[in-house]
Amino acid sequence: MPSVKLRLAILLIFGVVIALTHSALAQVPPHQPGTICFTPTFWCWANPPGPPGYPCGCPGPYGYVAGVLG
Repeated sequence: MPSVKLRLAILLIFGVVIALTHSALAQVPPHQPGTICFTPTFWCWANPPGPPGYPCGCPGPYGYVAGVLG
């Protein structure tokens, strides 16, 4: 289980990414909280879903990219 400091750092990074890419959020379909994983550059459906704010990962061309459930 990630430490509190790590989770807070991930949430801070997630907030900055959201602030910088606000227009990209319009492309996210309606969803239940915790079912989408947001990375710095894209999103994917969470597998498995979990509580919003928890770390997750999306498959990318070079392996998994870290993200946060939203």
